[in-house]
Amino acid sequence: MDPTRETLKIVAVSAGLSKPSSTRLLADRLAESATWELTALDVKAEVTVVELRELAVDIANHLVTGFPSAALRTALESVTGADALITVTPVFAGSYSGLFKSFFDLVEPDALRGTPVLLAATGGTARHSLVVEHAMRPLFSYLRALTLPTAVFAATDDWGAGADTYGGGLPARIERAGAELARLVAGSRAGSGSGVGSGSGSGVGPGSGGTGRNAPGDGDADDADEVVPFEQLLANQTGTTRTTNR
Repeated sequence: MDPTRETLKIVAVSAGLSKPSSTRLLADRLAESATWELTALDVKAEVTVVELRELAVDIANHLVTGFPSAALRTALESVTGADALITVTPVFAGSYSGLFKSFFDLVEPDALRGTPVLLAATGGTARHSLVVEHAMRPLFSYLRALTLPTAVFAATDDWGAGADTYGGGLPARIERAGAELARLVAGSRAGSGSGVGSGSGSGVGPGSGGTGRNAPGDGDADDADEVVPFEQLLANQTGTTRTTNR
């Protein structure tokens, strides 16, 4: 692993209310899966966990006063400055919790633009599993984040000895989602560092040093951009048709 390479910042946001919490446990497992995959890809990463339970009063005060506490400001800066997010909420009344929504209400709409986000939720029964699709995904789409196709929902039975093991069960879903997040953020970092048309192999065609629009010997750019009159195109097309019909 290259010691000079910049470390990726992964932030896991947990909205669990109890302690210990299955929501926090799921956030930790997802973060562990993502960092394991990043290590396999020779990418350094550090994980920061934001526990919204500890910021509940600060969030409420900020909503009514407009002034964040130092702890809340640090949490918001961590989230908006992350290379990737893991967001986990318990299901309340068929949706994300009020604490979860209140926290992300404080995030500016453009602050998460293009940030990869892994969606996850916990609930008492698998009947709530679509919360990640009908509640969480629209929320982060509004925030212009890049939500991963794979989301993880963990019901109470998923943690027990009698959990459904079809397809590997919850551990397999965690591993798949974490690996997906890791590959996306690692690929984004590699792409941003290579530069298009820099002559380092990222351009179109070896040694082209450009964007590939005009290869050597194809003529000047002005010739490529020349506009052909419509009547000429029509005449050419008509002539081609007559020749074909013969």
